[in-house]
Amino acid sequence: MKFTLSWLKEHLETEAGVADIAEAMTMAGLEVEDIIDPAAKFAAFTAARIIEARQHPNADKLQVCQVQTKDGVKEIVCGALNARAGLVTIYAPIGTYIPGSGVTLAEKPVRGVVSHGMLCSESELDLAGDVFGLRVGRFDDWAARAQALGVDQVAALADGGIAELPDDVKVGAPLAGLLGLDDPVIDFEVTPNRPDWNGVNGIARDLAAAGIGKLKLSAAPSLKAAFKSDQKIVVEEGSGCRQFVGIVLRGVKNRPSPDWLQNRLRAIGLRPRSTLVDVTNLLTYDRARPLHVYDLARLSGAVRARPGKAGESVAALDGKTYAVTEAMCVIADESGALGLGGVIGGQASGVTEHTTDVLLESAWFEPGQIFATGRALSIVSDAQYRFARGVDPAGLEEGAVRAAALILELCGGAASQIITAGEAKTPPAAVRFDPARVRGLAGLDVSPARTKEILEALGFTVTATGKAFDVRAPSWRRDVEGPADLVEEVARIHGFDKLPEAEPPRARGLRAPAASVGESRTRLARRALAAMGYCETVAWSFCDQRHATAFIGAAPDPALILANSIASDLDCMRPSALIHLARAAQRNLDRGFGDQRLFETGPIFRNDSDEGQRRAVAGLWQARLARHWQGAAQADLFAIKRDLMTVLEALGVAVGALQVGASGAPWLHPGRSGALKLGPKTVAVFGELHPRLLKALDVDGPALAFEIHTDDLPAVKAKAGRSRPPLVKTDLMPLTRDFAFIVDEAKPAGDLVRAAFGADKALIADVAVFDVYRGAGVAAGKKSLAIQVTLQPKDKTLTDADIEAVSAKVISQAAKAVGATLRS
Repeated sequence: MKFTLSWLKEHLETEAGVADIAEAMTMAGLEVEDIIDPAAKFAAFTAARIIEARQHPNADKLQVCQVQTKDGVKEIVCGALNARAGLVTIYAPIGTYIPGSGVTLAEKPVRGVVSHGMLCSESELDLAGDVFGLRVGRFDDWAARAQALGVDQVAALADGGIAELPDDVKVGAPLAGLLGLDDPVIDFEVTPNRPDWNGVNGIARDLAAAGIGKLKLSAAPSLKAAFKSDQKIVVEEGSGCRQFVGIVLRGVKNRPSPDWLQNRLRAIGLRPRSTLVDVTNLLTYDRARPLHVYDLARLSGAVRARPGKAGESVAALDGKTYAVTEAMCVIADESGALGLGGVIGGQASGVTEHTTDVLLESAWFEPGQIFATGRALSIVSDAQYRFARGVDPAGLEEGAVRAAALILELCGGAASQIITAGEAKTPPAAVRFDPARVRGLAGLDVSPARTKEILEALGFTVTATGKAFDVRAPSWRRDVEGPADLVEEVARIHGFDKLPEAEPPRARGLRAPAASVGESRTRLARRALAAMGYCETVAWSFCDQRHATAFIGAAPDPALILANSIASDLDCMRPSALIHLARAAQRNLDRGFGDQRLFETGPIFRNDSDEGQRRAVAGLWQARLARHWQGAAQADLFAIKRDLMTVLEALGVAVGALQVGASGAPWLHPGRSGALKLGPKTVAVFGELHPRLLKALDVDGPALAFEIHTDDLPAVKAKAGRSRPPLVKTDLMPLTRDFAFIVDEAKPAGDLVRAAFGADKALIADVAVFDVYRGAGVAAGKKSLAIQVTLQPKDKTLTDADIEAVSAKVISQAAKAVGATLRS
């Protein structure tokens, strides 16, 4: 929402400057986004007069002009078709930034002639339309000039011309003053609960209540009915239109609107059209009252607000044709649909420069229906934006009368009596309010008298009954539903900066609840991964449905598809955080940042039940190791398994008890992946992402990944006490023994490692696989696994007999657990 300072001061009597007003708006809850000073944007542009215009010696379509400027006479090369001696136009000196073309002027030759500036058109100044009133009749030889220059139409000559200013404009006059754009513009964000802020008078009301000035109250002008109209208006049940107020105006002249009105609209980014249209746009922003005008001569019979019909369409004013459904409100006559009620008008009944009789509409539409229509058709017009948030249901007649009076003043003509169809929305009920609640809820010491003063300044009706108030909200404040809302109103106007700095009271002995098991595991996993060099990411819990299908190898559960997604590529609950991690890593790689290690802790979704939402820790390594003349070992499956085991150890999992098996995950490479299990539960999977998935995600491979299902991890055993266990130290050296076992091809190496560990838990400190062999000397279907067993004596040096005894236990346990035989 934008408005100018002078516009605001038509509703607010104040001497405050734009900075003070912006500060007051912020303190009152209006979020100011920007303060625009158009005078600064056009500061370098001034009026200039062409003294002489002669043909460029080296170009047929260029002229060399001698121009009287504020800096003296300048020679400027110009390609405009209408450049001529005596023309007053806009001059830009060297070094000026041209907003329409995005270039900064430099002094350089143009076909051999140096141009010492530029003569500008409206488009080069980034101004919409015919700002300076360029007209074909400004001089008599337009047709002759067009023919001489080889231009087919006079209009083409005008389109290719520089700006033409009135002859009486003085050389050096600032452009901002000529345009009436020397008025600061405030741009702020309107919150959905305050539709009254979509009008300048609503902003002025809140600022007056905040003490920045005095609100100027102006009654609607009187409108004398000159004739009785037979135009009928009908509001049908279920149309979404609650009330329709109309006034017929006859004998109007739809000329261009006056300068003050055009300048006001241009200042907030609107393009002036004609007086009839500009007046409705003015009231839309001035009073948050969207209006519409119909050319009465183009209407056939009664005007109806009715539900749309299947197969019906509307050719709208934006040049597009929209298909209508039965859930939309249509304004129609006997010939068919004229426009979409509360959203956009239609071409069939639009006003033109030839319009003389009009029907002025002031209506109220159901916000939910207007919002749905705009979303379905991707239309966000000024009217749709306001009706979707809920305009003031009262004052429809006042809005129509204000617009009609202004149209009659500017266009002439006569008005009919007011025509009304439908019923007004019932006013909100009164709220019982104890002013002491301001202190109870906000902690502010505001007297009842001051509370009453603030509420009345905001338009509330306050009636004292004993110590309490009966407060009735104004028709434009449908967001006020109870005493808490009234407390908020008093607090923001009295000043949030006056809130006391005090800690809320805390009950004796109250302590913050302990972190849950899931929260603790998340914290430990984040620390462990960060310590290994992984960077944490935070992504959406949604993903693209196509990516989810590629990830799980099948269409996702229909219950996980979003009915109203925030974006077209976020329409499905994610089955894994690895989707976003892979795409994030690729974005970094595309920008030259390779070898990314990323992780995320967050929810994943298997179905829409409570049990279907699971906590997960996911990590991804898009390994891009540096090249080296000696060669560099590339990261592989076991590198990501190492990181995974480190995280599990940090989470208190006994990694020695985990069984390694095939992952079975469709998103992992079948020959380069694995799963860690505890009995029947798979607690984690790891490996390379499947090439099919990488292609679907448009990610360069290889990429290593793991995912831990933290909800499936066993609970960590509670310690017997708080004291730390005693430190066990030994001065004895460890020793190692190597064993080579023949096992079945299908036996995981981890099973043999666990069996060896269990042979003597007191002496065996570590077991590691260092060789796998298949070939001569090993039967088909078998493999040789070589392990290194580390023995750590604690209280005495081991004898040969002790070592042989442990070795025998290792061989026996391997044979018993996995059927291994010692390789001869």
